[in-house]
Amino acid sequence: MPYESERGRPETAHHLILEDRERLSVSGVEEVESFDENTIVMHTNRGTLVIRGENLHIEKLSLDGGDLKVEGDVDSLTYEDSRDRQSGGLFARLFR
Repeated sequence: MPYESERGRPETAHHLILEDRERLSVSGVEEVESFDENTIVMHTNRGTLVIRGENLHIEKLSLDGGDLKVEGDVDSLTYEDSRDRQSGGLFARLFR
């Protein structure tokens, strides 16, 4: 039995390269949850990444390799902590 199948998918490296706030390369992408001209939400092997900006479009997507290339005017890159999502998020913590 191969080692990979016992542990699931091997963890790939996660890198972000932003050039001139116009071209973004992301590795370690597992799934793109949603996207439009202003927001791209994706799950990476290091958490959920939200990209915000204007005129965003996906140039290249390779989930086999976990690579994503985005072009547009990037305003922000934000990670959502998976621990917050599992515990119910901000409102769940406020009303405990």
